[in-house]
Amino acid sequence: MSDLQLLDPEILPPGLRDGHVVVGNFDGVHRGHQSVIRQAAEPARAAGRPVVALTFEPHPRSFFQPDRPLFRLTGRDEKARQLARAGVDATVVLTFDCARSTQEAEDFVADVLVGRLAAHTVVVGWDFHFGRARKGSPAFLAEAGPRHGLYVEVAPPYGGSTPISSSMIRDHLAAGEVLAAGRLLGRRWILEGEVAHGDARGRDLGFPTANIRLPPETRLAFGIYAVRALVDGRIVSGAASYGRRPQFDDGAPLFETYLMDFSGDLYGKPLRIELVSRLRGEEKFVSVEALVAQMARDVENARAALAAPEDPLAPSALA
Repeated sequence: MSDLQLLDPEILPPGLRDGHVVVGNFDGVHRGHQSVIRQAAEPARAAGRPVVALTFEPHPRSFFQPDRPLFRLTGRDEKARQLARAGVDATVVLTFDCARSTQEAEDFVADVLVGRLAAHTVVVGWDFHFGRARKGSPAFLAEAGPRHGLYVEVAPPYGGSTPISSSMIRDHLAAGEVLAAGRLLGRRWILEGEVAHGDARGRDLGFPTANIRLPPETRLAFGIYAVRALVDGRIVSGAASYGRRPQFDDGAPLFETYLMDFSGDLYGKPLRIELVSRLRGEEKFVSVEALVAQMARDVENARAALAAPEDPLAPSALA
């Protein structure tokens, strides 16, 4: 498995040319996205061809609607990791800017899919659109591809009468329904960030935490979570709080993780954390002593949740 990323390449390395290319935004790389990748990967492997994912940064919606910040399920690096986990050999990231947004669909096929990627086969989801004014529909691509020497396949909706979507997963996370979100993703949801200095209040209370400031558009429900974190190559159990700390300052949201049976300096290091279950909502207690007592119970409840059998529909994805 490789999470190789190529940013705005003019031409692909020889080993990635003449491959099967999947195209999409792929936010979350959920089970619907994975079905598109499988449709491309299975015949590609049989023919000895590479599988390449083509995606865009920033997310096109963020470009067109900057006043409506988008809750991203996966940043660029995490998306590449999950695309690799789903069977992709390399991820090509195209910058989505004014020039890209006004590019005609026909030119996108000729310049990008044929010119830059030298694709043999292109696979897109049933609802994917591209090009100026979104004129590049799956039907357009199916008609235009052969004229440019491309084989084209359109993957059908995945998930029955209500196809799985990134928006559905965002809504589950906003409601604190991390197991439901994980089942649509096909794995536990992972957040990532750099450990930042805090006010050391957790250490003073007996529960030192690694603190991550998530993007302000994150819609994860405030509360206490049982989590696992990837720390220096090993997986560590934890209990995390996400919220505004109403007991103290009611400040900007912060994701604070108490790592069980761990000691070490993590400041400035990247941390990947997967949510296993939500234990309770964020609360304000009658006293700091009552809060500390609840924190001890939260750690024990997190241990119990993490010791439960793995959900086969939402397994760990940290390793």
